[in-house]
Formats: sequence, C-alpha cells, structure tokens
Amino acid sequence: MDAVRWGLRHSMQFLLDIVVTLVSLFVIGQFVWAMRFHFVTDRMPIGAKVISAVGIITIALFIYLQFTRVQPLGAQLAGLAIEIVASLLFVAAIRASREAQLYYVFEGQKPRSILKSGPYGYIRHPFYTSYLLQWAGWAIATWAPVAIVPVAILVFIYAKAAIGEERNIADSSLAGDYADYRRRAGFFWPRLPI
Repeated sequence: MDAVRWGLRHSMQFLLDIVVTLVSLFVIGQFVWAMRFHFVTDRMPIGAKVISAVGIITIALFIYLQFTRVQPLGAQLAGLAIEIVASLLFVAAIRASREAQLYYVFEGQKPRSILKSGPYGYIRHPFYTSYLLQWAGWAIATWAPVAIVPVAILVFIYAKAAIGEERNIADSSLAGDYADYRRRAGFFWPRLPI
C-alpha cells in the first residue's frame, strides 16, 4: 500500500510539474506575442535583448528545477495562482493600451499620452508588474532558493526600465499631468489608501 501511495504522489507531482510549466510557458508566450504585435519599435533595444536573454536562461533554470525537485503542493498551487493573476493583469493592460502604440522597453522615446484606464488606474507600470508576478509565481512553484536570483535580476531590470520611462515623461509636455497621476497610482503595486 505504501508503494501505491508513493507512486500516486509522484504521479501527481509530475502532473502538477507539467501543468505549472505549461501555464508558465503560456503566460510567457503572451509576453512574446506582445513584443511582436503590441509594442512599437524600429529595432529591438539592447535592454530588451538583455531581458530576452535573462528570460531564456530563467525559463531553462525553472524547467530544470520544476522537474528535478519535489515541491510542496501549496507552493505549486500558490505559484499557479500568481501566474494566473499575472496573465489576467497582462490581458487587462493590453486591452487598456491597445490604441496607445506603446514603445518597447528601453526604447527611450517620449510617450504620446498617459494611460489611466484599466489597470493603469492603479499601477503606472502594469506590464512590468505582470512580468514580475509571472517570474515570482514560477519561482515559488519551483520552491528552490536559487530561483530568487533571476527574479531579483529581473526586478532590477524592470525597475530600471520603468524609472527611465518616467524620466522620459518628466522631460515631456506630459510632465504636469503625470505628476498628478503618480500621486494616485502606484509604481508596480497599487497605492494603499492612507
């Protein structure tokens, strides 16, 4: 009977590893789609290439960790839930910015407008938040301390990108309106009511 339970537990673990990996790759696939069809660029900026390289390395690491370690059921379910939230936030940000013709990350262009609808009503950088939630969710699902390293690198890169974009806005005709918007909407997370 113990062998049956052991076999069932490992079968469930393997099945959940597959589900976590497929959901993770689906969400990342959404991000790749946006790079091709949603964001505007004449060329892929070096910063976007760095993010892509770090992302590919992180995907390989996380798949390795997912299938070579045993994760607690709670960690995998929590990671999946966070990834689903990341996907929903990403879709909401796509819908809210459909007509805006947003530039690629690290493009360095002045924005044409300030988005304030959908998730932009609460978060100034919902795309970066969705990316961070995705990577953090998958890291939690792997339940490996080493998974924190690429997530920390990506937090640094996305924060640098967002700060650069905010500097571009501060140097544009939208600076005054954006200053008001910054007081209402959080950077990567919604502002808490005070």
